[in-house]
Amino acid sequence: MGRSRALYWLMSTTLPVLVLTAVIWVWHVAVHVFSIPRYVLPAPLDVWQSLASMRTELLQSTGRTAATAAVGLFVSSSVGTFIAFLFAQSVIVRRAFYPYAILLQTVPVIAIAPLIILTFGRGFHSVTLVAAIISMFPVITSTTTGLLQIDRQLLDLFRLHRASWWQSLWKLRFPSAMPWIISGIRIASGVAVVGAIVGEFFVGASQPGLGALIQRKTASLNLPELYAAVIASVALGVTTFAVITFVGDCILRYWFGRRLDGTTQR
Repeated sequence: MGRSRALYWLMSTTLPVLVLTAVIWVWHVAVHVFSIPRYVLPAPLDVWQSLASMRTELLQSTGRTAATAAVGLFVSSSVGTFIAFLFAQSVIVRRAFYPYAILLQTVPVIAIAPLIILTFGRGFHSVTLVAAIISMFPVITSTTTGLLQIDRQLLDLFRLHRASWWQSLWKLRFPSAMPWIISGIRIASGVAVVGAIVGEFFVGASQPGLGALIQRKTASLNLPELYAAVIASVALGVTTFAVITFVGDCILRYWFGRRLDGTTQR
């Protein structure tokens, strides 16, 4: 069992690294064989040198964007879970307001961001609001689905014992929906980073994160530094998703590893 798990981990980490190495090698060969100009497609070495020379600026910009995305994710997770609880308790509420929740997903972020920034001004709070609104839909849909997909026999058992609404919610619906809640937050984590970066496109230097950095490098036509900023954005998104996944897995292992009497299984 331990050997198979180690082999699975090795394959899960080695194969993506091999694919990335192959992509970089093909990129390097294509630039030199076809003599592609630097202003069209910079070589991997040029991008690496830009990453090294911009490391301080990239770290500062990434930290600002990460803080914005984290606050936006916290807001979307809290508000989205609360809205999902309301949807799960009333069919009328769900049918009346769920279509408006879908609008959060269907309206492009590039259309929402300018409206929010013009309304609330340029600053951290506006970018955070953009990230929160964009990342709220996965939390609402996933949590609502989890709260509604409850075993009917368990519901009948709670009714048989005359459990209150709060007892049914806290001891049945919420534990059963925990995997769905974690899944929704996991999806929202990546969307929050995208929302934060897009929001920074519109606020510019007043919120100097990765979005503003990408905008400046695009205007200056400095492609190696632009690629470096994009790579930092990708790294932030992947790191955020990995952290949320790890924390979610730890919560689920603890949650479902407990005995019915509340003690932890050994």
